[in-house]
Amino acid sequence: MRVLATAGHVDHGKSALVRALTGMEPDRYEEERRRGLTLDLGFVWTRLVPDGEHLAFVDVPGHEKFVATMLAGVGPVPAVLFVVAADQGWQPQSQEHLAILDALGVRHAVLAVTRSDLADPEPVRADAVERMAATSLGSVSSVAVSAVTGTGLNELRTELTRLAGGLPDPPADADTRLWLDRAFTVRGHGTVVTGTLGAGTLRVGDRLVTGDNSAVLRVRGLQCLHEERSAVTGVARVAVNVHGAAAGALRRGQVLLAPDRWLLADVIDVRITGEPAGELPREVTLHIGTAAVPVTVRPLGEDTARLTLRHGLPLRVGDRAVLREPGGRRPPCGVTVLDVRPPRLARRGAGRARAAELAAMTGRPDGVAELRRRRLVRRSELLAMGVPPPTAPVVEDWLVDATHWAGLRERLATEVERYARRHPLEPGLPAEAARRLLGLPDRSLVDALAGTPGATQLSRRQGRLYGPGRDRPTLPPPVAAAVDAVRRELQAAPFRAPEADRLSELGLTRKAVAAAVSAGALLAVTDGIVLLPGADARAADILRRLPQPFTLSEARRALDTTRRVAVPLLEFLDAKGYTQRVDAQRRRCAESVHESVHDDE
Repeated sequence: MRVLATAGHVDHGKSALVRALTGMEPDRYEEERRRGLTLDLGFVWTRLVPDGEHLAFVDVPGHEKFVATMLAGVGPVPAVLFVVAADQGWQPQSQEHLAILDALGVRHAVLAVTRSDLADPEPVRADAVERMAATSLGSVSSVAVSAVTGTGLNELRTELTRLAGGLPDPPADADTRLWLDRAFTVRGHGTVVTGTLGAGTLRVGDRLVTGDNSAVLRVRGLQCLHEERSAVTGVARVAVNVHGAAAGALRRGQVLLAPDRWLLADVIDVRITGEPAGELPREVTLHIGTAAVPVTVRPLGEDTARLTLRHGLPLRVGDRAVLREPGGRRPPCGVTVLDVRPPRLARRGAGRARAAELAAMTGRPDGVAELRRRRLVRRSELLAMGVPPPTAPVVEDWLVDATHWAGLRERLATEVERYARRHPLEPGLPAEAARRLLGLPDRSLVDALAGTPGATQLSRRQGRLYGPGRDRPTLPPPVAAAVDAVRRELQAAPFRAPEADRLSELGLTRKAVAAAVSAGALLAVTDGIVLLPGADARAADILRRLPQPFTLSEARRALDTTRRVAVPLLEFLDAKGYTQRVDAQRRRCAESVHESVHDDE
């Protein structure tokens, strides 16, 4: 299917023309037919050639009071049938509709000069073609027609067929964004919404979220041109039967989205066309799709501005929209979305710097440039902005600019070395502290940085980062001297661990003892009990010489130690697999650590 919108001044015969082309009535309300004036959007369709694809028309009102309705109709549609009457020529709403199409960047159109039976169509056709050529529509084909006599209708069908055949095919796998132009209730079915599906595929059973992400709806049924369908691919006119708690609150201007695929933007940076940004009113209305949202304008550069939306919309880089002052006191302006997650402008001069940055942005999604600007972003967020990821994630979902990543790696190595110098007893920089120092949003990025090969190779152990040769504490001279004193005492009595008072007398705090253990100078049996490294294996050798099994008392005497040391030492040997409990009172030595593990199995 192809979808076109009509455009043109009121009473120039738009509805009569599509009625003649399709044989269907676009005016849905009795008042419209009685007054001969389109008040709301109408939807009709036909096959221009037998067995050809359908061409659907969104018929829009041309009266100046209904420009907002016209915008809702033309917003999601890629092409137009522009209508000018031969007996009236170019009129104010002809110009405003053309300005809106230009602002939206519409590039596909056919011009129909209607009422050619009432006046010579050629002057009007020449004037309209020239006006349209100066806009995004460029050179358009044109046909003089009469809906009353039928003159030119076959030629118009030929031109519309050619136009439809030249329209681009949108991706069928695009993320669904359905702007709603109608919502109503059908007895026995519930809420039905209609809209122009611009891209992607809708299927019965799909889950969709409302535009504010507040509710999830299920697609119960689909119709396309009054035919039941199990799936519909854009571009297409669709009627969707939705079910969910929020279904009854849907209305024109709202949007249904593929879940977890869109960002709601309430502050955006944009490029303005049609008027200098500095001359825009502070308060205007942003029209995109079928939505119309009041915005506040902050000019940044000559043609760039920051828009603050009254409520968030699902926008992406490259989206085209219209800025219009309510009442139409000035011509509408075009908007191209440059950034849907812009940086804050809090510092002096930030606005000027941002304007310079925006001046180089085109509005075409560029993954490399976007990653360079953001330096660090989740892949899913970049996709939700409408920007293709330029590279694979460095870890999990995180994308990082290569230059920024190299700089982070150098900074991390510097911080690890600085921490080791300042904390010789505990030289490993905690990974969480590293995350805060580098301003990173996730611990996984610190781990990935530490594992990245570089000039300074880092190692990780128990949540800390160490530089080369820094994986063990460096004991300051006073601590080293105190540890040496403990080691001399233990060499004389290997299993008589120093009392807490003795450690305190030597100046060995818990932190200093822990550093000595980490440095390999002491063995920690439990909190407050330290022996020489290897004392566990030596104790096992002594205990192995005892009659098996043995009691705590027998072990204490064999090791020449106190109960204070013997109890935790035997538990330590149990945990290491040197000894095993036989019952509540006795233990035995395993022939080897391997044997003890095997016996436990």
